[in-house]
Amino acid sequence: MAKTKMKSHRGACKRLRPTGSGKVKRNKAYKSHKLTSKTPRRKRGLRKATTLSSADLKRMLRSMAK
Repeated sequence: MAKTKMKSHRGACKRLRPTGSGKVKRNKAYKSHKLTSKTPRRKRGLRKATTLSSADLKRMLRSMAK
């Protein structure tokens, strides 16, 4: 009898996207509220997606069950 399969973390799957080279893309934080106190330059930098750091990569891939 096989053991139970590991379930993927559905919240992580909705927020993270794997790239073709094996990295993981994520959106930046701090873009949802209190935007009047942030400079336009800072808000512009928060628009683009970035890659996950190598320290978090293994843990997030495991939670995404990849």
